[in-house]
Amino acid sequence: MVYKLTSKVDSNQRIIQRKFFAKEKTIMEEDRVRFICKRTVVSTRSIEPGRLYQLSVLDHVMEPNHIRLVYYYRCSKTREPGEITKKLRESLAYTLNCYPIVTGRLVKEVDGMEENKDLSQRWMVKSNDAGVRMVEARATGSVKEWLRSVNREEELKLVHWEDMYHLQYYWSTFCVQVTEFESGGLAIGLSCSHLLADPVCAMMFIRAWADLTLSRSMMAPPLFHPLPPRRFSNQRLISNNQLLSHYIKSCSLTASPSNMTEDHMVTVTFLFPDPLVRAGENEPRISTFEILAGLFWVCVSRAKGKRNELMDMSLCLDVRKLLRLDQSYFGNCMVYHKVPYSKPVKTKDELLFHAVQEIESITKRLDYDTVMDLIEWLSSNNGAISNGSDLVCTNLENMSHSRPMMFEEDLALSHVSCYVEGPVAGGGQVIVLPSPPGKEPMSRVVMVSLPQRVMVKVIEDELLLSFSPVVIMEDTKQL
Repeated sequence: MVYKLTSKVDSNQRIIQRKFFAKEKTIMEEDRVRFICKRTVVSTRSIEPGRLYQLSVLDHVMEPNHIRLVYYYRCSKTREPGEITKKLRESLAYTLNCYPIVTGRLVKEVDGMEENKDLSQRWMVKSNDAGVRMVEARATGSVKEWLRSVNREEELKLVHWEDMYHLQYYWSTFCVQVTEFESGGLAIGLSCSHLLADPVCAMMFIRAWADLTLSRSMMAPPLFHPLPPRRFSNQRLISNNQLLSHYIKSCSLTASPSNMTEDHMVTVTFLFPDPLVRAGENEPRISTFEILAGLFWVCVSRAKGKRNELMDMSLCLDVRKLLRLDQSYFGNCMVYHKVPYSKPVKTKDELLFHAVQEIESITKRLDYDTVMDLIEWLSSNNGAISNGSDLVCTNLENMSHSRPMMFEEDLALSHVSCYVEGPVAGGGQVIVLPSPPGKEPMSRVVMVSLPQRVMVKVIEDELLLSFSPVVIMEDTKQL
């Protein structure tokens, strides 16, 4: 469903609110997705068997989590059932030639270092071309109809995921699902273990697959190499590194099940036409992400009962550029940075300005040495990060590209959804994505996942409504 939220408290708003919370009659109670089969797709070129790929310290700290992406495509011509799926299956096999880590299997590293036994038992990937799981499915209706009424639970049926088997050597760390819609359109789902890749990697994999399918060439092949080496000397004080301090505390927390709260999680996706203009910010140093992260920081804090103060929040930021790595670097290269906040403000009108200032301070101060302090600490410490009950705001707004992500000339990208599941997800997530196809460059899509009782209050917040967001997907079955 697509409609605009308004800040006017009148009969029209009450109608909109009732429409938002009412259970959609158009949502069919029966399962709209029918699974056809599950296959294993392997690369077309033989690989070096038995080669071991070391994972980085930024990989290991993300072990208990996984990622799910769904790409929706509208189709302008009629195809035979299974026709596009067969073509994508064949092109996927060629794409995997460049991704030996994706087709390999996890094994435990054993180096005989008894004095550091925990660290020596970390995961590696053994190259054996065991392939990736591919699920083929059909869905009723069209992509356009699906997007009008889908909720979180149904959408996740478009992206197959399997938890690690007891025998991990047979477990595929990456899964692909292709779902053809009976009345037109296509959904491509990708899930993967966060141990091997972050959302940037996962999105670059989809782009590489699309490029190879459309033009038979890969414009941005993946780059596999270690993180920058240790520095010769390090005079920085740990106490002054807020990024490192957050990891030291978070890695000591006991990991809990994904988004474990008193209330079940619901997801709403917003389109913000131009948040910078709405916020009245003309300074080039303030990014769209910083405005939107500040906006939801304030709104979620209010929904949780905070008055002129803010809840705990962490930012998830890509540091490839800071570490002088190419965007095609394959592996985890996103870090979680706590946003420090202590003093309450006098009025609620100052709260957004103060929140954006705090976020902007973090994003601008983050530098090479700060991240390297973290990498060097992780190299001698074990554990996985958990964000507890924090709100987590993830910046993926830079994943836009001048070239459309097209698998076929007649398939037009309509929408992208992204989920990160596991202890790192915290008590709620805000994921800022690029402007959708055909929209203004400064517009942004924001996926918000929160406990139900919190979401109910957030969507009624006057500050949020003042930005005139358009709701493009919402959890009508849950709200």
